[in-house]
Amino acid sequence: MNVSIEKRIGSNIRSLRERAGLTQEQVAAKLQINGCDITRSAVAKIEVGQRHLYPDEIILLKNILSVTYDEIFNLD
Repeated sequence: MNVSIEKRIGSNIRSLRERAGLTQEQVAAKLQINGCDITRSAVAKIEVGQRHLYPDEIILLKNILSVTYDEIFNLD
């Protein structure tokens, strides 16, 4: 995947997380409760584009953050 796209999607996730009033730790905990083996550090790496997202993580993030896929993948 293109690094600039990963950084943009990560930035979107960070903004959406902050808008939801959640910390990285809280997002990681919610992902863990739903079966994802992920740490706060991994969430931080996703937000800066240093770690790939898995499909199950994307689906869960959409639900946890109460957002649309368009908001996550917005490249404008």
